[in-house]
Amino acid sequence: MTQPARDLEPARSARDLYGVELRRQRQLAGLSLDRLSDIVNYIKTHLYGVETGERLPLPPISEKLDVAFGTAELFQGLWGAVKREHSPRRFDHCLELEARAARIQEFGASVIPGLLQTPAYKRALFEEGERGRTRKEIDGLVAARLSRQEVLHGAGSPGCWWVLGEAALRLAVGGPAVMREQLAALLPLVNTRRTTIQIAPFALGACSLTSGALILLTLPDNSTTVYQEGAGYGEIFDDRETVTRRMGDFDYMKACALSPRESAALIQAALESYEPCESPRP
Repeated sequence: MTQPARDLEPARSARDLYGVELRRQRQLAGLSLDRLSDIVNYIKTHLYGVETGERLPLPPISEKLDVAFGTAELFQGLWGAVKREHSPRRFDHCLELEARAARIQEFGASVIPGLLQTPAYKRALFEEGERGRTRKEIDGLVAARLSRQEVLHGAGSPGCWWVLGEAALRLAVGGPAVMREQLAALLPLVNTRRTTIQIAPFALGACSLTSGALILLTLPDNSTTVYQEGAGYGEIFDDRETVTRRMGDFDYMKACALSPRESAALIQAALESYEPCESPRP
């Protein structure tokens, strides 16, 4: 195990205080990170990251630590302070992991995932969802989110597998011209050495993922973090139980979705359904 990347300063932040207290309690109990990992059912890399202040102590780890150490609600209380410091930055943590991921798997029920969005599609989403912002502010949001797509380019780009609900093809975000451009941008990525896109058709019916979005981020050390999003909420998890369950859900969606060839045909058909707008004849 390498040394901590930086010195923790408990007086500076609740996050640092949490890391210091975790290390102190672990050492008092005479536990190695490997042994604590087995007890609380969290991967060692996550526990190390929490100890060194590099990762947030995401639920339900605090409850498990209090049980493991017999510390009543010490870590649950510390988590409340950490959460107040960082809320609502859960998706920011997801973006940090995304930039380092070796493999990205994502399901989007009704919206094209961010890594696949064209600038016009992304702008249309922001203009609808961020009403009240100025054009300059929207420009900044679009530019910041487009920078995410840099992870898809270069020799070290991750392997990516997307499953999209058919609704994502049919929801006319920004109008016909925007959707034609967006769907055209998907086609070259449907089946390449590093990217796969499948479509879950309407005929598949309801399943556990059809009401939101799911991102599975696997790092080079083979640890996986889950980000799950629905109407009005977003949660991030890396406990084994949740990760295993959500990986199973995603595998099921892959098995039930159309093949890449069939998916490309459906994307093309949806693209052609968005007729170009023509100016009225004089």
